[in-house]
Amino acid sequence: MIGILGKKIGMTNIFDDNGRFVPVTLIEAGPCAVLGKKTEEKSGYCALLLGYSDKKAKRTTLPVRKWFEKLGVSPKKMVKEIRTAKEAPYEIGDIIDAGIFKEGDWVDVTGITKGKGFQGGMKRWNWAGGVGSHGSMFHRAPGSIGASSYPSRVWKGQHLPGHMGAKKTTAQNLKIVKVEKDKNILMIKGAVPGHKGCFLLINDAKKHPNVREAKQEKKKEDEKSKA
Repeated sequence: MIGILGKKIGMTNIFDDNGRFVPVTLIEAGPCAVLGKKTEEKSGYCALLLGYSDKKAKRTTLPVRKWFEKLGVSPKKMVKEIRTAKEAPYEIGDIIDAGIFKEGDWVDVTGITKGKGFQGGMKRWNWAGGVGSHGSMFHRAPGSIGASSYPSRVWKGQHLPGHMGAKKTTAQNLKIVKVEKDKNILMIKGAVPGHKGCFLLINDAKKHPNVREAKQEKKKEDEKSKA
């Protein structure tokens, strides 16, 4: 499977064939233009360089604008390289849309989480807090963060107040419930990282059992064909 770039529209819910309530995230997946291609012979690995969402030419630097003009593609807001297991059957200038997916596929969705600003330890790390009665005067403060004799310093990675959110993260093993090819809309079960309108990377699930089994079977078939 080839990954695709998209944009988060928002969340809603649908009912499946059995009448069960299913929360889904709507994602506009593509269309993406192929801006570059890497092969095993030239680069040592296979990948496609994809561009998504048109951008105004006047907001693009001159060198980048000329690069897009040379490719014959309008400037794009998001450009991302996606690795593929084998050389993909696409050339520069081709368009990839949501049709590469089908209902029942398992995917990983990568995005930037919502920024929460500076937060205390109770919100950021789910601290329990201090005693709330008997005049403790200690409710939400960090308290002691190290020992005096050993190690006489603060441990690396100590949970403390600080900036929360706005980090790149991946939601794994999400199921595609429905695909609307004419509108390039994917309905994915559950939540995905990011706010409404944020850019996302949708790729095949690397750790799902069904995907691993399919890859192993394909590998065995390739070995047999080579032998």
